[in-house]
Amino acid sequence: MTEENIQMDDEEQKDAPVNEENVTEPEKGHDVEVTDGDAEEKAEEAAERDPLDVALEEIASLKDKYIRQVAEFDNYRKRTIKERAELILNGSEKAVKAILPVVDDMERALKNGAETDDVQVLREGMELIYNKMMKTLESLGVTRIDTEGADFDTDLHDAEALVPGMGDDKKGKVIDCLATGYKLNNKVIRHAKVAVGQ
Repeated sequence: MTEENIQMDDEEQKDAPVNEENVTEPEKGHDVEVTDGDAEEKAEEAAERDPLDVALEEIASLKDKYIRQVAEFDNYRKRTIKERAELILNGSEKAVKAILPVVDDMERALKNGAETDDVQVLREGMELIYNKMMKTLESLGVTRIDTEGADFDTDLHDAEALVPGMGDDKKGKVIDCLATGYKLNNKVIRHAKVAVGQ
């Protein structure tokens, strides 16, 4: 075949009418024209998925989600109220359990104190019980407020008396502790009652 024949064949193909038989499938990456059947299916889907219906479905879904969230929060609120009430009623359980052995020791000391006349034995027993009680309180986070030689501090001390004539070095200092103060985890639960130099 010569070049003239090839050119004539190309021109004939351009002028030839297009038949459905002559149409080949498009290569990948090219746009495909939608046939009448595809257009009808999409129109049916669009009719089925009316925007109002879609919006109503979304509203129903959000309403259901909202109702579930409200119910879940209400359950959480009720549970925390119940836990708080239990904590208020039974919050001191740990402290009471820790102190009960000390109470047992005191009962034994009272019982033994009735049977003996030796004062020294009673004194030693009371000291042992006191030391055990202080260790128990320390395990619960209770500590004594130290007042010996301390500067008067309104956050820690209550001044019950002012003692005049103590000299400049004792001015504003704690002279005597009338009642020991205590802290619970660094929070003052009872101020120390003290006499202050003036």
